[in-house]
Amino acid sequence: MDFIPFAPVSIRFTLAYARCSYRDQSPFWAKLRIGTMSKRIAFQGELGAYSHEACVAARPDHPVLPCRTFDDVIDAVRSGAADLAMLPVENSTYGRVADIHSLLPNSGFYIIEEHFVRVRISLMARPGVALEDIEKVRAHMVLLPQARGFLAQRGITAETAVDSAGAAAELARNGDQHCGVLASDLAAEIYGLEVLARDIEDHGHNTTRFLLMSPDLDLTRRGAHGMITTFVFEVRNIPAALYKAMGGFATNGVNMTKLESYMKNGSFTATQFLADIEGHPEDAPVKRALDELGYFTSELEILGVYPADPRRS
Repeated sequence: MDFIPFAPVSIRFTLAYARCSYRDQSPFWAKLRIGTMSKRIAFQGELGAYSHEACVAARPDHPVLPCRTFDDVIDAVRSGAADLAMLPVENSTYGRVADIHSLLPNSGFYIIEEHFVRVRISLMARPGVALEDIEKVRAHMVLLPQARGFLAQRGITAETAVDSAGAAAELARNGDQHCGVLASDLAAEIYGLEVLARDIEDHGHNTTRFLLMSPDLDLTRRGAHGMITTFVFEVRNIPAALYKAMGGFATNGVNMTKLESYMKNGSFTATQFLADIEGHPEDAPVKRALDELGYFTSELEILGVYPADPRRS
């Protein structure tokens, strides 16, 4: 590998609150600041969403804070309305979640855990309604195609809703006897609906990966299944920079489980990469690989060092 006489860029572990600010003037956030809110986890969606399930699995003793958008989740933690953020990043069937990868580096937060949530789809309706009475179901546009086979077999029409858990809440209010909702069992429990059919998804492997984010970086070694390090970087504008940057991981035997690119600031020439590797930055092979990566990057930032979820493998 050719050596380029350039000092490696430093890996930043410092908090980055100065990069962004929450929306102070919003009445929504003003209301959230009222009262004592300790140990809350913010998530996008309504109560009963799969993100809510991830929060319960990660911290069953923590109250949750549902938010309208991913930006609102980030803002909730910045404002102190919540302590942690639960964000979905990718799904085994539909790939990565839009916009999340651009939000992560700019949030000022760090990944402290990952959680894999199996997407189990249940068809629910108001109490007393039979499956034969259901003429249509409502759910988020991503969820509906995942149960296409079940719905087609029974001649049930699919209708898009903004949010699956929100559709469950609406059904509980409007009393429609011929409408069902596709959502989680948690949503049925919260809104008093009856589950008519469980696990109706076409693919039994459908899983969403969530990241638990905190304002504080945790570098402690923990967990029984090894550590994962996530970082973002931008390669220098030199020939074969990405190829050379990746060489250090291969020569040091560091397994890279993910490498994704996305445009930076809307530019077609500035590309940022997000990577997951197995190991801790203090492991000798990882340290050597990151040091070598620094020679070929103009920007390198650690987003988190956290235990691997046992369901990763």
